[in-house]
Amino acid sequence: MAVSSLAEQQRIDQLQMRGIVKQFPGVLAVDHVDFEVRAGEIHALLGENGAGKSTLMKILYGLYHADEGAVLIDGVDTAIRSPYAAIQRGVGMVHQHFMLVPSLTVAENVALGLKSSRGWRLDLDVVSKRLNELSERYNLKVDPNVPVWQLAVGEQQRVEILRALYKGAALLILDEPTAVLTPQEVDELFQVLEQMTADGRAIIFISHKLHEVLRISQRITVLRDGRRVDTIPTSGATKATLAEMMVGRPVVLEYEQQPSNRGGERLHLNDVSALSNRGELGLKEVSLTIYGGEIVGVAGVSGNGQTELAQVIAGLRPTKGGTIAIDGKDVTGKPPSQLQLLGLSYIPEERMEDGVIKEFTCAENFVLQDHGRKPYVSAGFLLNLRAITDACRDAIRQYEIKTPGTETPIKSLSGGNIQKLVMARELSRHPQVLIAAQPTRGVDIGASEYIHQRLLDERRQGTAILLISEDLDEIMALSDRIAVMYEGRIVGIVPRAQATVRQIGAMMAGAELEVS
Repeated sequence: MAVSSLAEQQRIDQLQMRGIVKQFPGVLAVDHVDFEVRAGEIHALLGENGAGKSTLMKILYGLYHADEGAVLIDGVDTAIRSPYAAIQRGVGMVHQHFMLVPSLTVAENVALGLKSSRGWRLDLDVVSKRLNELSERYNLKVDPNVPVWQLAVGEQQRVEILRALYKGAALLILDEPTAVLTPQEVDELFQVLEQMTADGRAIIFISHKLHEVLRISQRITVLRDGRRVDTIPTSGATKATLAEMMVGRPVVLEYEQQPSNRGGERLHLNDVSALSNRGELGLKEVSLTIYGGEIVGVAGVSGNGQTELAQVIAGLRPTKGGTIAIDGKDVTGKPPSQLQLLGLSYIPEERMEDGVIKEFTCAENFVLQDHGRKPYVSAGFLLNLRAITDACRDAIRQYEIKTPGTETPIKSLSGGNIQKLVMARELSRHPQVLIAAQPTRGVDIGASEYIHQRLLDERRQGTAILLISEDLDEIMALSDRIAVMYEGRIVGIVPRAQATVRQIGAMMAGAELEVS
């Protein structure tokens, strides 16, 4: 029999996690945490990276097993030992990175793992019919017969939600569900979530975007260092109070940005094109000028040419047309080493792949690109170890990098501290042009605050900064001008003072604006 009626069979009025403990070698990830969610509510789960959010939810979904504690569904102690057991008990999860097979259709993805009334043949007609019913009820429009690879990111998320609903999820865990959506798609998602809770479902909403948490949830639980700080009603919460609960100290969330003291032209791109990793044009005739003392933010949904743009400017990807100039000098096709000498610094989006060497120490990573230059060499070729150690120690102190010492392997540091070290290295050259690609991705709110302040400091000192980020809040908070990318092109450039979230969101979805 096809599992087509599970959606009506599940019901959870209350789910409780009591005294949950999970320890990994050397790390107490979850420390006696209590958590509860009720039917008809959206309960937000907040915390910095490493606070225990993901571990707690993986225990609830059966991916991890708790060392201590219990899960109670409607007061009954319930062992959830696998994702299959979680689904059987009405618990579904939509992961931040979607778990779909691109070559299969929507219906085939939903049918995977389900029993069929036709033996080895799938009940795709039954699945499609039920999917259409769910799509209509929750306004999750998607064609069951379309291959997943042909769907936009927002549509793929709809498929994940539909799959969970099809399997009868009465409680749905959403892990960073808005990370890859435009503002308009976020509005649509929130309408779906509100309809789901109106139907009696419970939703656990994991996010680092405080304004979204305040907008959509009824209650908020904050974790810090593996412990539950508190559970509070959303109605009495503010961004400032939530940030302080997460970090343990007051956090600056909004910046009083002075008007830009714009200098001369520092970086100029003229009709620059480049291939993506798939061999197609990922960057299409992009023209952009950045002046000293300003931050130009690049907004866009992931995969619309931002990576190619950063790498082309940094000399890591060849151009297929157009020219790039720094301070009026043509640098098209020049290698990174020459670009650095001309005043370019680059903070890459994939810090562990392109920013550091995991096995090297903090000191070795700090001089990774400058070890052949003074003061880090003496007699022309010998490394000046004292100068290297002293420079790294100064950077650790100045940038508040938490590390046992300069000889600590970089892989032992948290993501935020690795990012701070990369930033310290790139800014130590006093660049004329700085490319900052996703500088706070995967970084705690406290480290994000610090990185934002350093970028604003560089702006005040006259550096031309290209800030590439998928976090629209970050773009709106820091930029003087905002360039929006869609399918490899810049569809518009808007002064920050005139920009609205709705306007930027429309451009992120492809609406064009006259470039100024």
